[in-house]
Amino acid sequence: MALDDIHTPVLLERCFELLEPALRAPGAVLVDATLGMGGHSEAFLSRLPGLTLVGLDRDPQALSIAGERLAPFADRTHLVHAVYDEFLDVLGELGIPEVAGVLFDLGVSSLQLDLVERGFSYSKDAPLDMRMDSTSELTAEVVLANYSEVELRTIFRDYGEEKLAARYAQAIVAARREAPIERSGQLVEIITAVTPVVVQRAGHPAKRVFQALRIEVNRELLALERAIPQAIEALGIGGRIVVMSYQSLEDRIVKRDLQRVTSSSAPAGLPVELPEHRPQLSLLTRGAERASEREMDENPRATPVRLRAAERIGRLS
Repeated sequence: MALDDIHTPVLLERCFELLEPALRAPGAVLVDATLGMGGHSEAFLSRLPGLTLVGLDRDPQALSIAGERLAPFADRTHLVHAVYDEFLDVLGELGIPEVAGVLFDLGVSSLQLDLVERGFSYSKDAPLDMRMDSTSELTAEVVLANYSEVELRTIFRDYGEEKLAARYAQAIVAARREAPIERSGQLVEIITAVTPVVVQRAGHPAKRVFQALRIEVNRELLALERAIPQAIEALGIGGRIVVMSYQSLEDRIVKRDLQRVTSSSAPAGLPVELPEHRPQLSLLTRGAERASEREMDENPRATPVRLRAAERIGRLS
């Protein structure tokens, strides 16, 4: 099966439109901080012959696939097995002082969702893995087996925004006393059994719990909180950053960090804005942009996306 059949890059044309002005100069560096199967990066490398790409991904399988896809551009690519909160470390090791563009396509990838054995989906029975990086030790099974009821309730509430977090945590702790919870099908049964019918009618009862477990296993929000400031720091003057989020927790972090650097930090009433208080970046989007109805129809995974973008206009000395 062709990669294009299983991976349609979300908002590709809009991402290119936003980033291309910063990437025209020969030797410009784009960091694809969430390389995945390389769909976005392939388009940028194809259209911009002077572009150098740094592609980061924590998933060795995705890196392997992207490496094959981007093989024609091997002389202009650096593909690195890393989480995006290692952003500045990777650039330092490559000897790259600043970059012209940064792209984040957050959340779980098409590859991870579509491979049943990775355990990300609540709709298909599989081992409770959920690791984006298969070399890491923490799995969803380990979380369910070892976290206390309070800890489970907290991650379901904070990372899944689940109103029935306490009920689900209690049910899981009770069930694991009887038998280990090793497969996604078991977890779905436990959750469904204690979910009121009226709630089940509103959507799959396990959706938010699976999201919360995935975020916990991969430390996604913690990594994102460290990564966005690093990406902003790496941008040269005129450099641009584009971030696509797929759930509200991610988008809040992105919005907060972009607001911080696109707003004046001058105290109220100061007669003259000093250089150190001036915004470092300027927003390129008004709020969070959504995919068009047409793109949502053609690529359902674009439905929840929220895109934000900004350009560096200054730098603190």
